[in-house]
Order: sequence, then structure tokens, then C-alpha cells
Amino acid sequence: MPTEPANPLLASRPERLVSLDVLRGFDMFWIIGGKQILVAISVLTSAQWIDWTLDRMKHPEWHGFEPWDLIFPLFLFIAGVATPLSIHRRRSRGDSDRKIYGHILFRGVLLVALGVVHNGLPNDWTTAAGWQNHRYPSVLGRIGLAYMFAALIVMHTDLRGRLLWIVGLLVGYWAALRFIPVPEFGAGDFTAGHTLTDYLDRLFVPGSLYQGNRDPEGLGGTIPAIATALLGGITGQMLMRSDRSGIEKTLRMLLGGLICLGLGWAWDQESVFQFPINKNLWSSSFVLYCAGWSLVLLAVFYLVIDVWKWRWGSTFFIVIGANSIFIYMAPQFIDFYYTANQILAGPSSLVPRFSELILVLGVFALKWSLLYLMYKKKIFLKI
Repeated sequence: MPTEPANPLLASRPERLVSLDVLRGFDMFWIIGGKQILVAISVLTSAQWIDWTLDRMKHPEWHGFEPWDLIFPLFLFIAGVATPLSIHRRRSRGDSDRKIYGHILFRGVLLVALGVVHNGLPNDWTTAAGWQNHRYPSVLGRIGLAYMFAALIVMHTDLRGRLLWIVGLLVGYWAALRFIPVPEFGAGDFTAGHTLTDYLDRLFVPGSLYQGNRDPEGLGGTIPAIATALLGGITGQMLMRSDRSGIEKTLRMLLGGLICLGLGWAWDQESVFQFPINKNLWSSSFVLYCAGWSLVLLAVFYLVIDVWKWRWGSTFFIVIGANSIFIYMAPQFIDFYYTANQILAGPSSLVPRFSELILVLGVFALKWSLLYLMYKKKIFLKI
């Protein structure tokens, strides 16, 4: 059976990484309300730091990088970190590889299905025409597919094997876009809509694409996204080791983060080998650059929370991260804005200048309260 041999240096029962739970919640906070709160505050003040921050919370139209681009790959990286811990835990309790395969495949397929639902069902969902115009690529779909393939690789490779997979995926993706010609546009054209990734999505992805002739969550970009999850997987395997101190692990993550940032930046520079940092393409340089920032963030959170044990206020984010998929999907079924408006319309009318901020805070409070109730009742909708 081609499983990874037991490593005596891995802790038999790895301590739960509270920092990983907090970082996941921190990441989700900006999706479920953090950005909206800042937007509402910006209306009330002319403080330049808020305007500058909001400018950083926008996706570049095509090439380039802003911190907001990190939200998605950071979540996938975190999923990758958790993967070897989950596999190790399942094997330790006696689960067969066949059972683990089933869980991995089920989780991947379910995330793809949830992504289709999150995009909204067609108005006329009973007809073929309605589904033919539906958008199928999604954030959850990419997470599901990238996690699934990365987990299967982690199941049967050691560090060397995973590194070879990462190099192969990133270099192979670059080479394909650089040298395989696209009808009408030729090879190596990284203009929006002209790339091999965009062409293959137009050719093979059913339904409609987000930008008409391309989709930032299409199938093509899922290939390098597997490397994002694998980089997380390597990190998770390192964090499981019992022969290294917390400080050493922190330093290794910081060093790895700086190396990835450097490689991503270098690959973005103009040369014959250039592959611009581009979230839409999930370019290889984007993978490395985001992995660098993800490693730096995890190193800081790990040092403070798991090494120094400074955990004041961590529950706020843990509650969010504990049911991250649920709260991402919930607005499709629960109208938080309507509920908050019904509750707060009266009080906010007394201070009309702050009404938008009160409403946004109310929406977030409803979401967090629901998550807290689930957390206290130990209701975790894990996939």
C-alpha cells in the first residue's frame, strides 16, 4: 500500500493549533463583515488611513497584487495546513486509507456543489436553458478541487515528493501558458481573455463565465491552486514534528515566507521567464507570493498564540472560523440585512448620520451571535 511511512518524529497526538483556528477566523472576518464596517466608517470620517486601507481591499483588474487578493489563497493555504494533521489523526484512530479517500472525495465534490448553490440557482431552474446559462465556477469549487487533489498527493508522498509536485505544477502551468499557442492570440499572450487558461475555460466549462470570456475561478487556474494547498500541507507537516521547538518552527515559517515572497516577486519581473502576479490566472508567481504572506501571517499567529500562549480575544475569531463554510453560505438562505434593519430601524433613525454604520454592525452582530450559539452548542458543520 503506497502510504507514507510512519515518522517517529511526528507527534503521536499533535496539539491542536489554536493559531490556525484564529487565523481562519481572522480571514473570514473580512469576508463576513470587516470590510463593510470599514466602508461605513469611511463615510463618517475623512481619515486618510481608512481611504488607503479601502484602496487595498480591492482586486486589481488584471495583473498586480493587493492585500485583498490574499483572502482566498490564505483560506486554501490554511486548509492545506490542516490536511496532514487531519490525515494523521484519522490514521491514528484506525481509519483505513479507503475510508480516508472516501472522506476526501466526498468533501471535494460537496464543496463544488455548494459553490454552484452559492452562485445562486437559475430563476428557471426546472429547464435545461436555465442551467445552461448558470455560472458553475466558484470560490468553494476551487477550494474543493484543489484541496481534494492536494490531500490525495499528501496521502502518498513525503516532503521531497510534495516539493516535486509543487515545482511541477508551477513550472508546468507557466510553460503551458508561455508556449502553447491559443487560437487567434498565439502563445505567451498574458492579456485578459487571451491566455490558454481563459481559452480552455471557454472550451470546457459549461454555463456562463464571470467575465464573459474568462472566469477567475475557472478550471484552468485550479491546477496551480493545488500547489497553494500543498505548500500549506508542507507547513502542516512541519508543525507536527515533535523534535523542533515552537521558536524554531516560527523561524522556519518566516524564512520560508521570505523565500516564497522573493521567488514570487522575481517571477513577476520582466524577463523571458516572466509570469505576472495575477489572481485571475492564479499564476505561479501569485501562488508563491501569497504563500509567502500566508507563511508570515501564520508564523506571527503561531508565535503569539501557540508559543507565547497569548490568547486574549482569540475566541472572537475562533467562533467565526469554527463554522466558516456555514457562515459563507448562510446569506443565501438568511436575510441578515432585513433582520438587522427590522431590529435597528428605530434606534438608528435617532442618529441618522450613523444609521449605515449601526446597520452594518447589527448585521455582523447577528452573524457572530449565530456562530457563537453554534459554537457553545458544539454544532460544527464540518465537511
